[in-house]
Amino acid sequence: MSLRNKIRAAQLTDVGRVREHNEDAIGTNLDTGLLVLADGMGGYNAGEVASGIAVRTVLEFVGEACQREDRAALDPESRMMRQSIVLRDAVARANKIIHQTARSQPQCEGMGTTIVALLFYDNRVSIAHVGDSRIYRLRRGRFEQLTMDHSLLQELVDRGYYSQEEAARSTNRNYVTRALGVEPGVQVEVQEDHALPGDIYLMCSDGLPDMVEDEDIHLTISTFNANLEIVGQQLIQLSNDHGGKDNVSVILAQVVEPFPARSGLLTRVKSLFG
Repeated sequence: MSLRNKIRAAQLTDVGRVREHNEDAIGTNLDTGLLVLADGMGGYNAGEVASGIAVRTVLEFVGEACQREDRAALDPESRMMRQSIVLRDAVARANKIIHQTARSQPQCEGMGTTIVALLFYDNRVSIAHVGDSRIYRLRRGRFEQLTMDHSLLQELVDRGYYSQEEAARSTNRNYVTRALGVEPGVQVEVQEDHALPGDIYLMCSDGLPDMVEDEDIHLTISTFNANLEIVGQQLIQLSNDHGGKDNVSVILAQVVEPFPARSGLLTRVKSLFG
């Protein structure tokens, strides 16, 4: 079941005011309910190679998995578990390809990328992330960060060395402790969320929160939410107005109406004898 009429989305990316190349990559497939954003790193143009591989691999892996399997034949909890596993495995596959590419091509040595991904299905969404790109959610006026940065600064906050307020003012915000392509394997953080009509999810590279306070991001989404494209444009403009020191990419997704999965034959048979 395509989610094109259930989820509306907008995606934008910008090089910023300082960098010469855009090492971010973004991609969506609303037929499968998948949205992916990656922020690459590495010498020369290797960062954009890594982020491009990450986005393409996850889109292709999830697309193929959705074609192979009938998720509707599973009960709701099994569907959710299977969806999360597919998303985790897709990101792990991207890590393997990036790592192998970096080892086989000298110009790509040392490259890597962060990644965030959303996979909507059956009134729920699976969330996967590695690194310090972020996912936020605006629900009924409450704006919150759903992902926790895999960064040295966040680890210091977790251990009590910094408060969140001190961390927000720190100049050492971009030392990531986890990224795709750095090691042969990677720990992918996956969580699930119930997706409600009206929810707005924001995915972004660190070029946005490094330049724009969360309160201003919240205000921008709340003000312009009738048009997600305009929200994205305004967020990128804010980042650039505050210095645009990095590439900045955003994907916005809003749940328009419920999107329950169709019950498969197995589920219906189970209900008869349950």
